[in-house]
Amino acid sequence: MAKSINKDQKLDNQLCFSLYSASLAMGKMYKPLLEKLGITYPQYLLMLVLWEGDQITATELSQRLGQDKGALTPVIKRLENLKLISRHRDPGDERRVFIELTTSGKSMQKEAESIPEKVLLACGLTRQSAKVLREQIEVLRQSLKP
Repeated sequence: MAKSINKDQKLDNQLCFSLYSASLAMGKMYKPLLEKLGITYPQYLLMLVLWEGDQITATELSQRLGQDKGALTPVIKRLENLKLISRHRDPGDERRVFIELTTSGKSMQKEAESIPEKVLLACGLTRQSAKVLREQIEVLRQSLKP
């Protein structure tokens, strides 16, 4: 016999599950778009940051993506192996590592131009409704910061 459960304890009523399952679905939707470029979703996010402003430090990159530098290191190495980025140490401070786009990495930006529009279409969103949703999610994210 099924137990009676408080409606607040049902999986489908959990905000965390809605966000989690939406994130999984978004990843699945991006996969074929990014396979054409030969990169993964985490690599795409890193490339987006570099397309906004090339030659940044690994620390700045980790702050921008909200991830630990250690978690980004394998992603950086794979992009370097793909010859999309290069790394070099700051001669004035060996602890600082600069990451910059290669010629191939810069040209990939043109190949990726259609992705945001395809994502909006797949999500059934307009630019305006996507902006409102992003703003709501950002408010949530900021409220969860320690």
